[in-house]
Amino acid sequence: MEKQTKFNIWYVIAAIWGVLLLQNIIFDQFRPVVIPYSEFIEAVLNDKVIEIAVGQDRISGKMRADDGTEQLFTTVRVDTDLSQKLSEHNVKFSGQVENTFIKAILSWLIPIGLFFGIWYFMMRRMQAGQAGIMSFGKNKAKVVGEKDIETRFTDVAGADEAKEELQEVVDYLEHPQTYLEVGGQMPKGVILVGPPGTGKTLIARAVAGEAGVPFFSMSGSDFVEMFVGMGAARVRDLFVQAREKAPCIIFIDELDAIGKARGAGGITGGHDEREQTLNQLLVEMDGFDTQKGIVILAATNRPEVLDPALLRSGRFDRQVLIDKPDVNGREEILKIHARKVNLAEGVNLRTIAQKTAGFSGADLANAVNEAALLAVRKKLKQVTEIELDEAVDRIIGGLEKKNRVINSKEKKIVAYHEVGHALVAALTEGSEPVHKISIIPRGLAALGYTQQRPTEDRYLMSEQELLAKIDVLLGGRIAEQITFNSVTTGAGNDLMRATDIARAMVVEYGMGETLGLTTYPRQRNPVFLQTDMSSSMGRDYSDETASQIDQESKQILAQRQHHVTEMLTRCRDSLTAIAEKLLEKEVLYEKEFMAMVPVDQLPDSKRDLEK
Repeated sequence: MEKQTKFNIWYVIAAIWGVLLLQNIIFDQFRPVVIPYSEFIEAVLNDKVIEIAVGQDRISGKMRADDGTEQLFTTVRVDTDLSQKLSEHNVKFSGQVENTFIKAILSWLIPIGLFFGIWYFMMRRMQAGQAGIMSFGKNKAKVVGEKDIETRFTDVAGADEAKEELQEVVDYLEHPQTYLEVGGQMPKGVILVGPPGTGKTLIARAVAGEAGVPFFSMSGSDFVEMFVGMGAARVRDLFVQAREKAPCIIFIDELDAIGKARGAGGITGGHDEREQTLNQLLVEMDGFDTQKGIVILAATNRPEVLDPALLRSGRFDRQVLIDKPDVNGREEILKIHARKVNLAEGVNLRTIAQKTAGFSGADLANAVNEAALLAVRKKLKQVTEIELDEAVDRIIGGLEKKNRVINSKEKKIVAYHEVGHALVAALTEGSEPVHKISIIPRGLAALGYTQQRPTEDRYLMSEQELLAKIDVLLGGRIAEQITFNSVTTGAGNDLMRATDIARAMVVEYGMGETLGLTTYPRQRNPVFLQTDMSSSMGRDYSDETASQIDQESKQILAQRQHHVTEMLTRCRDSLTAIAEKLLEKEVLYEKEFMAMVPVDQLPDSKRDLEK
């Protein structure tokens, strides 16, 4: 990979300063000593002056110094009767008309020449790494040679289906004749679709590494320039270079930066440069021959905003989904990143994978790195499961605020609140098991938290499981009410989430009693996807229906409140014992917590697991 040199204005400033300094040093070496006219007359009278040149206003010449050396001098002419005195003392003298033109020219030409010489040298150095600062139309793609790409499919985990789909691209780049003999053609473009951090760029590099071909990498924003037409010129130049190095892979990251649907929302003007760039990309994709072995990969996390012309057959006609990994994928990703750290023996990465549901590959990489930093902070030589667990907590909840001062009354309320969550989760059928309870403040507002660990990834939720989620969310508020006969603002977020679930059961999932299977989604599409902004205004149901939705949502929450209140009242002794233990230790883990939960109150499925 060629090293690219970037232009820096400080180079120019340093060069100008150096030229001025050099000019000053040179002139200092040859500059005559300026002496007063009286000193000059005294030197003449003492026969120290060797020779002079008389100008109209100045007298310059050579005289003997006190140490016997000769030195140049100059003085301002004052006396008009100088010639008589010079003759009396046998001083050789002559008149001179001063000509400062050449001196002035040289004082400007020498610094300018040096400046342009340095400038030319810098430009040549910059052109060795890139097309030159004035070559705006040249593309900014990072070109990686086939021998420089070390990424392989073995470095990618959690995306097995995507790797199988892209293996076909690798086979085509390695053995194009096999496809041509049958008459098949590889898709010109493949879009990698997925949330941020799922490894779209990584898997694109892995495809190039597996195929052993050059890799052109460029972001969609790199095409857009302040000068109109530069984006289209860069697209043309990119494809010209790709044809020269075919077979190769062109990778355009963040395709939505240039590929948004034209005229979305009826807004005109201000998008000419982006639309010209998109048009040129469409033309180039129509124009190149797939038999030359050029494959275009693109990545985006917003495929719904792309222009339909990009997605038609013959352009980006294949979409590969790279979603967040499941529990098995997360475990494999953790294993890959764990190779880079000194991991202690016996660390169960499966447990870490289970408690990181919803994490992307980038999040998992960050968790392993944070664990390594925590181990260094603790002056440990290996990363243990404790550091990994703390790193995950830091990513989910934020930094621990151990120095935050909380008075004993508030700390006791937080402890009972969190134990209320945990105890309801343990005693409720369909709820996920509790992994940790903590009353150490984290982040900006969290005074404590209860962490549940799903045993497996779930893609569907039953009505019973949704009600269980509401029960757990209400557990903290009701535990406060039972214990202290008062409530605080700490349950604000819990109540908001519980209300959202109850309302979604009524208006989205058809789980209500009065509305039946009729659904009323709160917002059918995100606002930024709508072409008609007026469609997001208002609602599409009557006031009577809205009243029914409100009443049924309140009814669900009231029923769950009554159920949780009965549950925690029956287990009030356990609630108090666990809360006091939590106040003492500040953190309780699953094993210690479950040992204090009354077994006779556990549902049958969880009671069997405990046994």
